[in-house]
Amino acid sequence: MLETITSQEFEQLNVEKRSYMQSPEMASLLEKRGYTIEFLAYKESDQIQVAAMIQTMPMTGGLHMEIVLGPLVLDSKGLKPFYQALKTYAKEKGALELVLFPESTYQEYDSVGQPLGDPNTSELDLLTELGYQFQGFQTGYSSSAPNWIYLKNLTDLDEKTLLNSFTKNGKALVKKANTFGIKLRPLAREELSLFKNVTEATSQRRNFSDKDISYYEYFFDSFGERAEFMAAFLNFQEYAQEIQKGHQNLAQKIANLEARPASTKRDNQLREFHSQLETFEVRLTEAQDFISKYGSKDILLAASLFLYMPKEVVYLFSGSYPEFNKFYAPTLLQEYAMKEAIKRNISHYNLLGIMGEFDGQDGVLRFKQNFNGYIQQKTGTFIYYPSPLKAKFIQVMKKILGC
Repeated sequence: MLETITSQEFEQLNVEKRSYMQSPEMASLLEKRGYTIEFLAYKESDQIQVAAMIQTMPMTGGLHMEIVLGPLVLDSKGLKPFYQALKTYAKEKGALELVLFPESTYQEYDSVGQPLGDPNTSELDLLTELGYQFQGFQTGYSSSAPNWIYLKNLTDLDEKTLLNSFTKNGKALVKKANTFGIKLRPLAREELSLFKNVTEATSQRRNFSDKDISYYEYFFDSFGERAEFMAAFLNFQEYAQEIQKGHQNLAQKIANLEARPASTKRDNQLREFHSQLETFEVRLTEAQDFISKYGSKDILLAASLFLYMPKEVVYLFSGSYPEFNKFYAPTLLQEYAMKEAIKRNISHYNLLGIMGEFDGQDGVLRFKQNFNGYIQQKTGTFIYYPSPLKAKFIQVMKKILGC
């Protein structure tokens, strides 16, 4: 038997793992999107052992019920009776389908996809034993919760040692990005159209679906200070001025060196400085082109939504403009979020979804590998049909009608 508890009771549950998808803030967002939300708990001796936030939406023939990245487990002995009672609950409520995406991890891997230890099949075995239909191990990107996620453990790191924990390429990208004068700041609610524009452009380029502007507004309102729509800006006029200063300083160094007697060391330094001078000149020409196009305004290069939960920071949505790729702004946004996590004593940084394919074709994975983390494969998706014949009939009719 499941009991309904309040959002306050649900929020106060002290569990080792809690996804942002199982939070009162997400409940608020989903209710704004038309979902019905209920917090359910399984108790023994009046003590909560397992609890979950379940979201419900009408569908043809009944209700679609879903638990995403839950339930919360205080005592694993309650997991089996919770899942058994959940089937009864779904049937009594008139659900056509109940979809579960557990928070549990099936397998961990290192940053390049090599397994770490053996798979954990306990939740998979339990749910299939109870009659939930496993949808199979999947790769690729999901429109709901990702099957594969990339994480970084920030334990024992501080703001000074963080950079050295990145890969060689990651360190180089962050160091270079920090030379451009990029400014990071959070977007206000009235600026969320900037965020929407860059995520929409990115989704079209990478062929995945974007959220609508109302979703981001609801997210901003529901999560409050926990959500940070962080953006990277560059003023190309200021950038050009810094290049000119650097160019002048380097030209003076070259003049000083040339005044010295010839030596192998001097000549090597001159070659290096002249090479750097050419780089400054190229960057200055590029900056002048950008000034001609954008003037003296601060221009958005990239933006990311970071969510600061009590036990993890989550990197949720992001976008960037390829025109500005050479400034590596997304790496600075990642460094910022990790530093902020360290400041808040949060030891886990969740970079969320990757494809789960390790053939070198996943550009998102390649980007995240710069930060030298590890990979988790989630247990996956399970579906229970309280009235299987009715569900099958509706599926067939939809197929016939092409809807």
